[in-house]
Amino acid sequence: MTENTQQQNSAPITELPTQYAPAEVEGELYERWVERGYFEADAKSDKEPFTVVIPPPNVTGSLHLGHAFEHTLIDALTRRKRMQGYETLWQPGMDHAGIATQNVVERELAKEGKSRHDLGREAFIERVWQWKGESGGQISGQMRRLGDGVDWSRERFTMDEGLSEAVQTIFKKLYDDELIYRAERIINWCPRCLTAISDIEVEYQDDDGELVSIRYGDGDASIVVATTRAETMLGDTAVAVHPEDERYKHLVGTEIELPLTGRRIPVVADEHVDPEFGTGAVKVTPAHDPNDFEIGQRHGLPNLAVMDEHAVITVHGPFQGLDRLEARSAIVAALRAEGRIVAEKRPYTHSVGHCSRCKTTIEPRLSMQWWVKVGPLAKAAGDAVRDGRVKIHPQEMEKRYFDWVDNLHDWCISRQLWWGHRIPVWYGPNGEIVCVGPDEEAPTGEGWRQDTDVLDTWFSSGLWPFSTLGWPQQTESLAKFYPNSVLVTGYDILFFWVARMMMFGLYAMDGTPPFHTIALHGMVRDQFGKKMSKSFGNAVNPLDWMDTYGSDAVRFTLARGANPGVDVPIGEDWVQASRNFANKIWNATRFALMNGATIEGELPPVEQLSAVDRWILSQLNKTVAEVDAFYEDYQFSKLSDSLYHFAWDEVFSWYVELSKTTFFAGGEQAEVSGRVLGEVLDVMLRLLHPVVPFVTETLWTTLTGRESLVIAEWPKTVSVPGADAPGGFRDEAAEAEIESVKAVVTEVRRFRKEQGLQDGQKVPARLDLTGTPLAAHEAAIRQLLRLQPEGEGFHATATLPVAGATVGLDLSGTIDVEAERKRLAKDLAAAEKEKQQANGKLGNEAFLAKAPDNVVDKIKARLAKAEADIERITTQLANLPQA
Repeated sequence: MTENTQQQNSAPITELPTQYAPAEVEGELYERWVERGYFEADAKSDKEPFTVVIPPPNVTGSLHLGHAFEHTLIDALTRRKRMQGYETLWQPGMDHAGIATQNVVERELAKEGKSRHDLGREAFIERVWQWKGESGGQISGQMRRLGDGVDWSRERFTMDEGLSEAVQTIFKKLYDDELIYRAERIINWCPRCLTAISDIEVEYQDDDGELVSIRYGDGDASIVVATTRAETMLGDTAVAVHPEDERYKHLVGTEIELPLTGRRIPVVADEHVDPEFGTGAVKVTPAHDPNDFEIGQRHGLPNLAVMDEHAVITVHGPFQGLDRLEARSAIVAALRAEGRIVAEKRPYTHSVGHCSRCKTTIEPRLSMQWWVKVGPLAKAAGDAVRDGRVKIHPQEMEKRYFDWVDNLHDWCISRQLWWGHRIPVWYGPNGEIVCVGPDEEAPTGEGWRQDTDVLDTWFSSGLWPFSTLGWPQQTESLAKFYPNSVLVTGYDILFFWVARMMMFGLYAMDGTPPFHTIALHGMVRDQFGKKMSKSFGNAVNPLDWMDTYGSDAVRFTLARGANPGVDVPIGEDWVQASRNFANKIWNATRFALMNGATIEGELPPVEQLSAVDRWILSQLNKTVAEVDAFYEDYQFSKLSDSLYHFAWDEVFSWYVELSKTTFFAGGEQAEVSGRVLGEVLDVMLRLLHPVVPFVTETLWTTLTGRESLVIAEWPKTVSVPGADAPGGFRDEAAEAEIESVKAVVTEVRRFRKEQGLQDGQKVPARLDLTGTPLAAHEAAIRQLLRLQPEGEGFHATATLPVAGATVGLDLSGTIDVEAERKRLAKDLAAAEKEKQQANGKLGNEAFLAKAPDNVVDKIKARLAKAEADIERITTQLANLPQA
């Protein structure tokens, strides 16, 4: 529906309450938008499409401040595009979050004294679906609170029937193209979650451990190796040295005894070993280290696993049954008893991988898993950015993207879980392996079984831009809305999610990338720049802020902090300031409506407009152009700032105040300014709507009587009859004239404040405005500055030249001149002393030679402030009335 076909609001608000109460407005407004289908996208429309997918939140979670931030940016983009006439689809949905969801439900079972194995696979999965049904609606409700303009009729879930078909289809296609394979390799294993996890799901942090140096063999046939994981020595199958290392050439090809085990292992030469690091010799444990596995492959070494899936030792009697950390201490003690420990360093800080879900230390483990051969897929993903089909914004983030896709290892996609998309592969009784597509019958009969593993969650979410539109079916929605126009997401999942979507989209959609632009934003942090976390005690539930300050205030605060690719600090006082802004919009619009602001009829011709009217319309067009440019560059912070300063400073603080004398006087000019003010409010509220939708909707429907801002037209620059110009009306002369008025008012206000005058205190004044364009504004200037006409006995005790005019003020009787002179003299003496001290230090060569740069900079700053204070105070003294 376009603005031209909008109906009058069925229940228009005839009068605005004295105060804006978000809680009384937001919920009702949102449900009205949804009921009227404003957010629904029509695949049959002939409008140009604009598509964005929601980064699917985990079904386990709730809306945190990071979600609110991201959703605000996407909602602002899509609301604007909808107003611009695009067929706009913001695709909603949630991710099944395999590990996280299974962990949640297993914890619930543990409260009943049960495990998933007590239920069995099918019953456990039923239990997860039951949990999803009870808890999965939480995020949807929170999205409504925030005002997300998503098409709820298209909501998807990564485990629903259609998306499951897409997963099975692409698995089969990749398998048939030999891009999916099964192999035994070292993987990242979580002993807590009991599943493999991918490289990017491992979080590294510095942990305190121990570094022990162990002597293998005896006498001349001995080598010292160092390790932080002594327990893995039970699985050593070689010691490796560099082929050119003269210290060990006599041992290469021989065997030495592995302590504690009675086994003899070979010494091998391998160029992977750094002869300059440590002793130049390394223990080789192919089943428990990725680098050792590669050495083992090159030298045909056996792979000896010494731990089970719980990281419990499974070999060598004395240590069998011990947890890995218990075994580590026991093995070091046994080696020490045998005199095998050459050196110990404790604590030894080193980088250790942890499971991103449960924070358990990762155990490298040799395991049979399913893999995606990413080489050709990653190359295509890199090429799409390099050749300009996909743009990354901000551009400096491209390097991080290329660093990843150009060095991507094959992706382990199998997970040892029950909740997720089960791998569609069946094994036969005679070693047969059959991959089954969605339209194919699985093999049956004795001995056939399906693989028990499920797919990595990122496998299904990597299909999100096209699976949500009905792929593999060639639907109208797929034809209309793929590829997406833009992906808005955090730089933290550039590798987790974005690269996966790029690889799968290009592969499944015949070389068409999943989106034209990747717009990356930063992370939300607290007001001190610290990461928000429950453990830090600084996490914020955005619903609490919405309850207190309103959703618009939260949205505006988040948008105003959103510089591309940069983290966003946020504090509650900033949300309070945004609430004040919403209140200011409300109060000023209410005042405008009470004083004749209207959108009825055309704008008056230019010759009927006052300079103030022409100035604000010129500023309005400047703002429209600025906001449009910032939107196209994803500069949410700058567009929000532009709107804030235009609304608060130009419209409310200046135009409304300068026009009050006109409005109060009434008559034809008041009607002209009322129409101008109505136009300004109409355009301003449209511009603000994508970021602060609730308060603007309420005000705009009251102002215009029309149905909804959601389906209103996005504003273009305003034209004024009799003054048409390319790009809309601009009047530089009026802008300069009003800037002069603002300069006079600002300077006199500053002087009044310095003299300690109260805001409402009236002062007799003479305004010499002859020869300046300020004469037409004398009444407004006097009202704004509380300046009375000069009366009998007027004596200008202070004269201020500003903007070509002169303002004489009679301060006699308004301030205690002598007391003020003493106060200023005291301040001047302090400033001069500060200047003298700073000059003394900066003139001391010995001090400058020793002082750090930051200390010198601080002293220079003190000097600059002292000099500015001296100039200011001297001027104030000169302007004081003479005794």
